[in-house]
Amino acid sequence: MDFNYTDTQLEIREAVGKLCAEFGNEYWRNCEIEGSYPEKFVQAMTDAGWLAALIPQEYGGSGLGVMEGCVILEEVNHSGGNGAACHAQMYTMASILNHGSDEQKQRILPRVADGSLRLQAFGVTEPDAGSNTLQIKTFAQKVNGGYVINGQKIWTSRYMQSHMYVLITRTTPVQEVKKKTDGLTLFVVDIAKAGKSLKARPIRTMLNHHTNEVFIENLEVSDEDRIGEEGQGFRYLVDTLNSERLLVASESLGDGKWFIDQASRYASERVVFDRPIGRNQGIQFPISKAHMNLTAAELMRNKAATLYDAGVPSANETSIAKYLATEASWEAAEACMTTFGGYGVATEYNVERKWKEARLFRTAPLSNNLILAQVAQHALGMPRSY
Repeated sequence: MDFNYTDTQLEIREAVGKLCAEFGNEYWRNCEIEGSYPEKFVQAMTDAGWLAALIPQEYGGSGLGVMEGCVILEEVNHSGGNGAACHAQMYTMASILNHGSDEQKQRILPRVADGSLRLQAFGVTEPDAGSNTLQIKTFAQKVNGGYVINGQKIWTSRYMQSHMYVLITRTTPVQEVKKKTDGLTLFVVDIAKAGKSLKARPIRTMLNHHTNEVFIENLEVSDEDRIGEEGQGFRYLVDTLNSERLLVASESLGDGKWFIDQASRYASERVVFDRPIGRNQGIQFPISKAHMNLTAAELMRNKAATLYDAGVPSANETSIAKYLATEASWEAAEACMTTFGGYGVATEYNVERKWKEARLFRTAPLSNNLILAQVAQHALGMPRSY
């Protein structure tokens, strides 16, 4: 049992950290204030090859494992940045890589790898279904040579920054399938080609996340746009979501480490009542506790990523890692906010920006309450709750 990072992983962490140092707090704060997409940062990550890390070398990527992808995004957030601006460029392609046709792989993956094609948008959630993906209503009607799709998606992030859009639909009504997980189908959609059949409405949120509601009206796609077999889309989706949870867990770990760094430094320097506030156990203990929980979460993330890269079933482990990392990160965010006091809500200190980012990951992707229910059922054998 080896608890050490490899030399390659340590080199990746150092290199990503150097790149991120070129995009300091002022850069990210301005993006937040203006509501702008961090285009220069995303392009720099693309040019350096980090967003193509998980794409095999034969398609122009680095052929690294998910563990290395985790290190990349963790370091982005640990440096004060926001990996969510581009993390989907790393994992959305997984459905094509693992289940797409040879033609799709050759046509799409090299362009994702070199950045000429942005594949960051994934249409899953719907207004009525929420997290119950099996009850989605977006429907792909089979016609000669393809499908016609109608429906609606919500919380589709980075749609405006993408060239292509992975979309999950029903191709068989839920009441007509033997298993609820049957009858769902994945498609990859060219947004420009779709034209007026796709209409997006940006959703304003408390943080700079670039998410949208997407309306789909008589969208025509060909059989060649379908990913894998008709009706097997839910199984393909799970593959992608497991890697997504690991990468999001890693961003949370990076956030948590940033909070601990900031809080411990500020507590050591800030003097009130003639003594550093860090001498007070009321300040020390929450920071120390958050640090310990982050350390434990990191070990769970590493175990889950190792199992995933080895091809071992790891749905429980990836979910547990996401839960522990996001909860520990939020604990660190709260400790940091409390340590900074009134200055914590001042934008110039960046705590409030990162605090908002940390809170999101407890809800999405996949609410932590649903993870608790999943673990109760699948790891502990308790009755199904949903």
